[in-house]
Amino acid sequence: MSTTDRVSPPAELAPTLDHVTELGDLTALAARPESLGDVRQRALRALASVIPYDLAALYELQDDTLVVRAAEGRLADARVRRHSLNLGRFPTLRQALETRRPLRLNHHDHIGEEGDPYDGLLNLPPGHACMVVPLFTGDRALGLITLDQSSCGPYTPEMLEIAGVYGQVLSLAMAYAEQARQLDRYRRQLREQNRLLVAELGGDEIAIRRLTATGVGKEVVARAIHAWSDRASGPFVSLNCAALPEGLIESELFGHVRGAYSGADRDRPGRFVTASGGTLLLDELGDMPPSAQARLLRVLQEGRFEPVGSDKSVQVDVRVLAATHVDLTRAVAEGRFRADLYYRLAALPLVVPPLRERPEDTLSITEAFLAERGGRRGATLTAEARAVLRAAPWPGNTRQLVNALERALLLAPGRPITPADLGLGPILSPAAPSNAPEQDAPFVSLEEAERQHVAAALRRTQGKVYGEDGAAALLGMKPSTLQSLMQRLGLRRETFV
Repeated sequence: MSTTDRVSPPAELAPTLDHVTELGDLTALAARPESLGDVRQRALRALASVIPYDLAALYELQDDTLVVRAAEGRLADARVRRHSLNLGRFPTLRQALETRRPLRLNHHDHIGEEGDPYDGLLNLPPGHACMVVPLFTGDRALGLITLDQSSCGPYTPEMLEIAGVYGQVLSLAMAYAEQARQLDRYRRQLREQNRLLVAELGGDEIAIRRLTATGVGKEVVARAIHAWSDRASGPFVSLNCAALPEGLIESELFGHVRGAYSGADRDRPGRFVTASGGTLLLDELGDMPPSAQARLLRVLQEGRFEPVGSDKSVQVDVRVLAATHVDLTRAVAEGRFRADLYYRLAALPLVVPPLRERPEDTLSITEAFLAERGGRRGATLTAEARAVLRAAPWPGNTRQLVNALERALLLAPGRPITPADLGLGPILSPAAPSNAPEQDAPFVSLEEAERQHVAAALRRTQGKVYGEDGAAALLGMKPSTLQSLMQRLGLRRETFV
């Protein structure tokens, strides 16, 4: 039928004001990010008011497969709702998608190799009414609707035309709903990034400037990799796996839905969703519990996961960088770390030497920091302070150094900084800043030296970890990092109280 001889639908089939209102309601409904499923179901119900059917099924196109996303009518049972079709077996359906025109199918169309899309599923009589309505927006095919009626005789041309109009409006509503969901996802992703940044830096402007100016060893390297990559415009998100209880780490990584556990009063995206399109740094990965290791492996292999408390998969595109102080090859041999996860992650290992092995960097970082933070006050270092900075073991790495310099700027306004201003306690004696080993003293392992240093800080603070006068502040590290370090070194706070 050409455009010049189209027949107007009879009055009983012409769209009424109620039908127009229904279509308007669908478009308004599509603006709600959670409403895509409602849009599909209501569209099929609205279609029933102008076109009779025993089964209406809405299929979504995924690659070369059509998957049922909504079904209405007396024949819409559980089998139909799980149904899918391969386009390679149904040229007629592919034709509808390519021509973007609704098709009426008759008995001859279902005879032969192609058959009926519901063969083996429904017992529809030969010659039953059948229609296919393509769904599309722009140059993108979204899927199609199939309409089937058990009674014999084809649908009329007028019904075909009305179904085409409904299909176009539904396609727009589906596109709006998908855009609304995407915008809502971006909005939640940005909100979570802001929350993580504030939590990490404490909302402190000085801390933000500190991170920008110096950073902390492994994170500086990770940020550099991110900045030099094609993901530089995406988010950079980090998670310290050792700082969280085992029961919370999966929620932090993969997010959770409302009601997933006590206290989960709303949906929350995890770090993977927040980092989608960018980079996720998993710090202290060697301390990740086995259950989270298994889920992480699946994400790395498939790029998808289910949030805690949900059975719906989430697809992400994230570059994962992992950092740890643990010897992972030894952890694998001892059964503490999954071998398959290790080999998945160890594509290109990079070793970041601790600050104590880079004394020249200690002074470079110090000079850059003082130039930015203390330049207006002419901050300088005494020779003794420079020697102490070079010789200190720095178990807290760059963050500890920056904290010591912050303290010194407050205590030494307008005069050179001395070793006492740095507040390094028993790290080194100012009277003996030399790097030369003490010939008469027994030489201990690096781990034992670290244990003695942390123990000295705990003794000085009488076992207090948190607060400005706690051991974490004295050592220049986060309390959670200190607790992880104490656990690794076998130190208990109660011993020093």
